[in-house]
Parts: sequence; C-alpha cells; structure tokens
Amino acid sequence: MITRSEDRRVQDSLPQSWVDRAPRAIRPYLRLARYDRPAGFWLLGLPGWAGIALAGIGRGYGAADLLWALLIALGAVAMRGAGCTYNDIVDRDLDAQVARTADRPLAAGTVTLRAAWAFLLAQCLAGLAVLLLLPLPAQIVALGSIPLVAGYPFMKRLTWWPQAWLGLTFNWAALVGFAAASGTLGAPGLILYAGLVFWTLGYDTIYACQDKEDDALIGVKSTARLFGAHAPLWVSAFYAVCAIAAAAAGYAAGLSWIAALAALPFAAHLGWQAARFRPDDGALCLGLFKSNREAGLLLAAGYASVQLFLLA
Repeated sequence: MITRSEDRRVQDSLPQSWVDRAPRAIRPYLRLARYDRPAGFWLLGLPGWAGIALAGIGRGYGAADLLWALLIALGAVAMRGAGCTYNDIVDRDLDAQVARTADRPLAAGTVTLRAAWAFLLAQCLAGLAVLLLLPLPAQIVALGSIPLVAGYPFMKRLTWWPQAWLGLTFNWAALVGFAAASGTLGAPGLILYAGLVFWTLGYDTIYACQDKEDDALIGVKSTARLFGAHAPLWVSAFYAVCAIAAAAAGYAAGLSWIAALAALPFAAHLGWQAARFRPDDGALCLGLFKSNREAGLLLAAGYASVQLFLLA
C-alpha cells in the first residue's frame, strides 16, 4: 500500500498515542481505522458487555461469558475500524470541507482510494473470523447489523436524524452479547437495546455540536443542527429515556428492584453529562462524548454486580 503524502494527525485524536510511534508507512491506515481515537471502540463494544452482564442476572457467570466478552471486544475493534474506513470512503469529499475532518487520511490524500478498499476488506475478514467463533444465535443476530452499517454514511444526507441510525447501528452488540450469553433474544436484551439507542442519540448529538457551522455550510444534517439552542433539553430527554430503559431491562432480567437499581450509577453519569452540556463549547462537547466510555462501563459493571447481591 503506497501513500501519496505525509502522514497527518487528525484534529480530535489523542494528543499522543502509540499510533504516533508506529512505523510511518502504516500510520495513515491506523488513523483511517481510528486507532488514534479509541473512544469509538469502547462505545461499540460496551453495549455487548452490558448485554452479556444482563443475561447473567439470576443465572450467574461462567468461563464462556468471559470468552464472549473477549470476542465482543475483538469484534468491536475490527468492525469499528472497518466501519470508519467505509464511512471515510463514502464521505471523503465532505470530510475535506470540514475543519475537524480535513486531515483524515482519505480527505488529506495520505491513503489512496484503492488502498482504503483493500484495508476495508482485510478488517472485514478479521471481523468474520471473530463472528465464526460466536455461538450460532449470536452469529445470526450479528449479521442483521450489515444493512445498518452499509446505510449509515448516507443518513446525514437524507435525514436530520442520522444520530438515530447510528444508535441502531452502534448498539447492535447489546443484542449479540445477550444472544451469545443466553442463547436467545429475550425481552431484557431488546429493552436494553432500545434504551441504548437513546444513549447514542444523546452522546452523538453532543459530539455533532462541534461541527454545526461546517455542517451547515456543506449541507450535512444532524440532530445538533436540528435542535440548535434546545439541544441540552433534547439530550436530557434522550438520557432520561435511556436510564429508564436500562433500569427496566435489569428488572426484566432479574425480576427484582435490586436489578433495576443496577442502572443507577449509569443514570447518574448521564445526568452529570446533561447538566454540564453546553452546545457552543466544542472542547467540552468532545470531553463529554468521550466520558461515555465510563458511563458504559458503569452500566455493564452495575448489571454484573447484581449477582453479588442475589447470592448474599
């Protein structure tokens, strides 16, 4: 794979990461897959961990659950990289017109289009290898995400609600994890998935506030532009729905108020974000968006901790 110009750091990547110390020839590909922006790997994988933890309420956990969690993590890395590569292939002309994305490898010309397609195929093959190690019910569920992934890059051109489509896509691992651990798609997993769609609606609205001006100039749609000054109210509403659904999923899994309360730390984190959110503060918006790694960890850990109380 031959690059056409020097490697460039992308604006909202980590100030320093292992990507900056990687061999120069592969750095643009690591940036194309967003290895210098790891928050997305967490946000794709954590719903799967929450699904596994939710499925274990009442029955406990075993070595297989650790295996499913590891495979979910590996799959998140492979498929988030593939999804970002595909997204950048589709959006390369738009990215070149937005300050935050102008240094992405395809927009900046540090990776050729042909090389990007080859890199995408390699990542998809890695994702397929992970898929084949999951139990059959989880494999079948996972395949259902393909149309969502394929359609996402076009949503910002078609609807003011691309964040909703992203929510449907990014939280699919909750269904995969629940199916892997339980062998089926039950009501708790479906309730969790529905709630997490609203989580993404909230955090990606916060994230999109960074690009409102550039998006308006090039005609890209988003909930951040749609809501304008009312974005904090909408984000608060989305997070409230998500918190209620997370508690309802816990109750449905454990038939206990303790299982419902497992979502309380997650809900508190969402409330903290909503209270601090200021649409016109780009640096704050980025920081709040990244903090959702901790929010997702709180949810998965909360569900997993229920079993300790049930055994006490």
